[in-house]
Amino acid sequence: MDAASLDLATAEEASSRLGISRASLYAYVSRGLIRSFSSPHDPRQRLYALEDVETLAERKARFRRPAVAAATALDWGLPVLETSITQIRDGRLFYRGQDAIALARTATLEDVAQLLTGALDEEAFRRSSRLPVPLPGPAFGPHDFVAQAIRLLSEPAPKETRAAEVAAILRLVAAAASGADPVTEPIHRHLASAWKAPPRAAEAIRRTLVLCADHELSSSAFAVRVTASTGASLRNAVIAGLAALSGPYHGGMTERARTFLDAPGTSPHPSLRHRLYPEGDPRAGAVLERVPLLASDATTLRAMSVAPNAGPSIDVALVMMERAYGLPVGAAFNLFAVGRTAGWIAHAIEQRSQATLIRPRARYIAADETSARTSS
Repeated sequence: MDAASLDLATAEEASSRLGISRASLYAYVSRGLIRSFSSPHDPRQRLYALEDVETLAERKARFRRPAVAAATALDWGLPVLETSITQIRDGRLFYRGQDAIALARTATLEDVAQLLTGALDEEAFRRSSRLPVPLPGPAFGPHDFVAQAIRLLSEPAPKETRAAEVAAILRLVAAAASGADPVTEPIHRHLASAWKAPPRAAEAIRRTLVLCADHELSSSAFAVRVTASTGASLRNAVIAGLAALSGPYHGGMTERARTFLDAPGTSPHPSLRHRLYPEGDPRAGAVLERVPLLASDATTLRAMSVAPNAGPSIDVALVMMERAYGLPVGAAFNLFAVGRTAGWIAHAIEQRSQATLIRPRARYIAADETSARTSS
């Protein structure tokens, strides 16, 4: 990001705001917590991103007040658990230490599922899936797709190895999206075929599934971990993730993005900035790489790209890709859900291995007695 687009502070101002010495300020810079830039007026002087300084000041204030820190931990606050699955650092996404954008250039969802869940049997996805129930046909969008996926995951499951169980869950969720049994076909090719997509769409679907596979402790991943912490099965943990994803502030954002793209000048603008990516969501650009956008979407994308601290969200990119290849309406959500299933399974396995119940406490707030008397 160019320094001209940021509010900057001098070393004295930044140190004073944080209540630290110059040496501590420089230590924060070396650790990548505060960005620094050369002054346009004096190359010998360094200036510091005020946004980073304010973020650190707020974090320090929370640490000084444990009750406040605990209360805000569930709202983009302090980390509440440890994981070895996914990391978001310096505007980049990593799956077990590997750059997700780089992985998306060649990896399949099956490859990433093996990576995230921890060295699964590579033969698991080469064996026939043999779904246990007849399928009524594909379902699209948050409501219909989730209902169908939950129905399939709720069917009695045979006793199987962990690798076979992971493969079966992924294929069941893919079958909810396609209305057919993937058998041994790679999921991205299976979906492209079932949706009668043009040949070049299969590669974009593959890339998209990989980029949607996990995103650290998202709302749905947290729901999965809470469920898995009770000892629930992997399938039931994934059901919890599906339910959370269907909400309009999570995976359901694809529907808001579609409404916006249908009428960009009249419908509400979906949020562009992701709090974890101050300089823009890198997944969106990777999803849209080499995608032949509709002319109207290309115009909208250019307008988004020049907005400060913004750019298309992953939700907008998914819908643009859906429209570009003429996929069924609602396929954007399906791709999000099928891809994210790999991460949910990994979170459920990791949480179950910790054998710890997630059980936070609530702070009780009594009803206002005056209001209670008035209402009675």
